[in-house]
Amino acid sequence: MEYVYAALLLHQAGKSITEDAIKSILRAAGIEVDEIRVKALCAALKEVNIDEAIKGAVLPAVAPAITPQPAAAPPAPAEEKKEEKKEEKKEEVSEETIAEGLSSLFG
Repeated sequence: MEYVYAALLLHQAGKSITEDAIKSILRAAGIEVDEIRVKALCAALKEVNIDEAIKGAVLPAVAPAITPQPAAAPPAPAEEKKEEKKEEKKEEVSEETIAEGLSSLFG
């Protein structure tokens, strides 16, 4: 990740993304540089429009925060509570029935 961050830092600063520039940033951050990774990153980024890649990756995730949607109506809590109460009553009745059955067995 730090290799990509170095490339993005160079891009944001308006500098060209070269192997030497990436190595300089990584060394300044105290990171041991892997030559193969630097070369692979530079080769991969030669054909990429970074601005377009950033727009495509960031805007869908940020868009809801920028344009707030109207809040949806909260679910009707009364309906949910009624359903829960019905289920609870069924459980209570069944427990009572079980208790009666057990008491008849053990006197």
